[in-house]
Amino acid sequence: MKFYVIGISDAPRPYFSPEVIRIICQGRIFSGGKRHYKIVASYLPQGAEWIDITTPLDAVFEQYRDEVIVFASGDPLFFGYANTIKRKMPDAEIVLFPSFNSLQILAHRLVMPYHDMRVVSLTGRPWPEFDRALIEREEKIGVLTDREHTPAAIARRMLDYGYNDYQMHVGEHLGNTNEERITTLSLEEAAEREFDYPNCMILCGHAKARPYGIPESEFALLDGREKMITKAPIRLLSLQAMELYQKSVMWDIGFCTGSVSIEARLQFPHLHVEAFEVRPECEALIQENSRRFGAPGIDWHMGDILETDIENLPRPDAVFIGGHGGHLKEIMAKVLTVLKDDGCIVMNSVTSPMVTTDSRQLFNEACTELGLTQEPPTRIILNDNNPIEILKCKR
Repeated sequence: MKFYVIGISDAPRPYFSPEVIRIICQGRIFSGGKRHYKIVASYLPQGAEWIDITTPLDAVFEQYRDEVIVFASGDPLFFGYANTIKRKMPDAEIVLFPSFNSLQILAHRLVMPYHDMRVVSLTGRPWPEFDRALIEREEKIGVLTDREHTPAAIARRMLDYGYNDYQMHVGEHLGNTNEERITTLSLEEAAEREFDYPNCMILCGHAKARPYGIPESEFALLDGREKMITKAPIRLLSLQAMELYQKSVMWDIGFCTGSVSIEARLQFPHLHVEAFEVRPECEALIQENSRRFGAPGIDWHMGDILETDIENLPRPDAVFIGGHGGHLKEIMAKVLTVLKDDGCIVMNSVTSPMVTTDSRQLFNEACTELGLTQEPPTRIILNDNNPIEILKCKR
């Protein structure tokens, strides 16, 4: 198989080099989106076969044979169709004729240097990489949109989580001299606007400092009880014990206010966080605290984890148990059914005459019964509080 992949803009009469014109004139099989066909139809030779690129893509690739000339938006290697061809047909020959991608065109129109721009695609993709760019306080973010992740939807998400110090530049129908429009506006203005598709956007703002160890007094608390929250130093030591810098998925069981989940999300923005809590009143707390501290992308689950279907959730390689209600062994046994081979479990144990259930003893017994290897605990005392031990085990 051989593919000629030709990048085009939204221009109604695109310019093609003599070499590309020759390839088109000699071609028999062509492919692209419906929008691309409208743009290039007049260039195609008589009797040309056109294959629409639609989902499912497997059905599209089954129609490809011999030599195919593909029209794609902008630079086909920039989140584009050439990457799909390389993935689906790694042995195929690809000859590429790129154009400017939409974010390049928008930067050109704005006369904006873009070598320092963080690029995120939301075209057919979920939020995590965009959320990560926000949490990492990127000052210039280029965003490829789709019909769901519109500029208005993006603006509303940013405002919900307190990332309001950005200006939005939106480019619509870039390259189409009849319909192209560039708009610069605030997030509040963008949240109320509708924009023609296709469009893309560049966000520019001033990054705020990311907190390292959020004081517990700043969280919305359960019934105002500050003792119900993991203290900042203990929280950070617990994250360190999980070695989250080299993990991909963390579970927080018994999240209460969400402090551990939120701290993990802010300090390790690459991390996918799943949080679990049995007390229904805690759902409002994690919602409020996530927005208060700018930590989008935490997935939470309400109800007893022992009764929760976890089979289809992202498998964890780090688990923090913040509450167990006396069912620590059962929870650890269930976690082991999905924990990755290099995963670990961490929890905190308080030594206090007021605590009737010895969590460390339960932890030791569970590790023995389940064949887990324990690491030496870390013992810490904060001010006049009771000693806390950070416990950790691995498979």
